[in-house]
Amino acid sequence: MSRFWLVRHGPTHAKGMVGWTDLPADLSDHAALARLNAHLPAVPVISSDLSRAVATADALAPRPRLAHDPALREMHFGRWEMRGWTEVEAEDPVLARAFWERPGTVCAPGGECWDALTARVEGALIRLAQETDELIVVAHFGMIVAAVQLAEGLSPEAALAHRIDNLSVTRVEFGPGTRRAGPINHIP
Repeated sequence: MSRFWLVRHGPTHAKGMVGWTDLPADLSDHAALARLNAHLPAVPVISSDLSRAVATADALAPRPRLAHDPALREMHFGRWEMRGWTEVEAEDPVLARAFWERPGTVCAPGGECWDALTARVEGALIRLAQETDELIVVAHFGMIVAAVQLAEGLSPEAALAHRIDNLSVTRVEFGPGTRRAGPINHIP
């Protein structure tokens, strides 16, 4: 059984849908970073290859670092990247509502669907579980919620009901025949 400490990157302060757009994280809250560092175990760190996750992982020093992993990225929102809900809904209300209300196979134009994100995350966690017993993973809202869905056997809708704050920690365990999550969205 492998234990993953999933950390959501520092805030970007962006107002639109931020998936693969590479925005920096605001890591100016040194007290929050210190609490996060104190809470996490002294185990290796891996992150998504997007700079907001890389910089947050770098702030968790001194811990051994693994190579950045693009499989840990946020959902790709395609042509909806960096656009707000109101704008997207005005353009195509049926697709916009289906994307959020019935997640699964519905994709943003040129983007990724929830099921594809979940499959990508599952592949990454299974691969990482074969390589290590315990790991800090600095990633994104969608990646963390997908991991919770997989660990708890939830529907996409139930998984997306979880709140995942910036600089929060969600623990999931993956092993042959056993998966579980908790605590979810812990703020150290």
